[in-house]
Amino acid sequence: MASRRTVNDVAIVAMGCTPFRDHWHASADDLLVDAVRECVGSLPAVTLDDVDAFWVGTQGSGLSGQTLARPLRLTGKPVTRVENYCATGSEAFRNAAYAVASGAYDMVMATGVEKLKDSSYSGLSAVYPPADGTDVDWTAPGGFSLLVPAYQRAYGVDARGMRDALTRVAVKNHANGARNERAQFRKAVTAETVENSPRVAGPLGVMDCSGVSDGAAAAILVRAEDAHRYTDRPVYLRGMGFVAGSGAGLATDGYDFTTFPEVVAAARQAYEQAGVTDPATQISLAEVHDCFTPTEVVLMEDLGFSERGKAWRDILDGRYDLDGALPVNTDGGLKSFGHPIGATGLRMMFECFTQLRGEAGSRQVPDARLAVAQNLGGQPGSSVAFVAVLGNER
Repeated sequence: MASRRTVNDVAIVAMGCTPFRDHWHASADDLLVDAVRECVGSLPAVTLDDVDAFWVGTQGSGLSGQTLARPLRLTGKPVTRVENYCATGSEAFRNAAYAVASGAYDMVMATGVEKLKDSSYSGLSAVYPPADGTDVDWTAPGGFSLLVPAYQRAYGVDARGMRDALTRVAVKNHANGARNERAQFRKAVTAETVENSPRVAGPLGVMDCSGVSDGAAAAILVRAEDAHRYTDRPVYLRGMGFVAGSGAGLATDGYDFTTFPEVVAAARQAYEQAGVTDPATQISLAEVHDCFTPTEVVLMEDLGFSERGKAWRDILDGRYDLDGALPVNTDGGLKSFGHPIGATGLRMMFECFTQLRGEAGSRQVPDARLAVAQNLGGQPGSSVAFVAVLGNER
């Protein structure tokens, strides 16, 4: 399958991101306005009139491009609403990037938003279309909990070792989130707190699961050749891949729950475009989709950061800590931010953007050059996956 770099390189010149939390007194409109205001406001010479086209990602907080056009009072502008499971924010970014790379537009904006806390529904809201009755009826925690016993059996990891690795993921990400003023949960947690939290599904407790929150994020993209007209610290899109799985895994006996094939394929595309041959040593930091703690374990191997069967050990050895060899989820990840579906992918981009510009404060990764943003949607056996490589050098 062909997956090539775009003819024109793309750069991010500005981003904005609201705090992710319980925004009881703010609507989706309010959150979009706040994220866009921060984004545009960081470029003194730019106004919304300068943006040629817009994309907005949301699963349940809007039905058309008017989701963004109405609160921004846009007139005569093309605005496209996209949705792709939990990778919806990344889908907005991907479409915007291709649009400016094609030469159709000079400047575009990608946005994402979700309001979940006041939806009268506890968890991720979705309206599913009629199906043929073959869909697997399980909860997200139930589906992702199956990664744990599968990983243990495949690699001979005992229950204590696996539990320690899952706990370390949660403790690490909450420690990072405690340093981030935009995070929903800004308190470090102990291993005892994680392991004593009420059980949700199989070996997963409450503290193994990401939370529910509201939020929005935005990015302005231009062709790389034009980037320095707007900022002296652009961040370049070096490569990106996206794969929508067929869903056949859910109907397959003996499905391998120790990997997300869609992530592997998307990462291969992104790395090839970016010229990354050894992600374990070439990538400076990564934002990954830690919807549940075992997901992060598996993703470390799917992204090529750890050898197969070794991620659990690398996690315990501190490889992915903030001061480790390859810091992962430096902003706190989904564990600290929660997961407003339409905004999460762009929130990951925002952290990569911030790190690559050297603006992350106490979370700053020294000499950050290349960052990975990986966004996953769906469930084991039926996933969509996005992977992007971003860099501060063209």
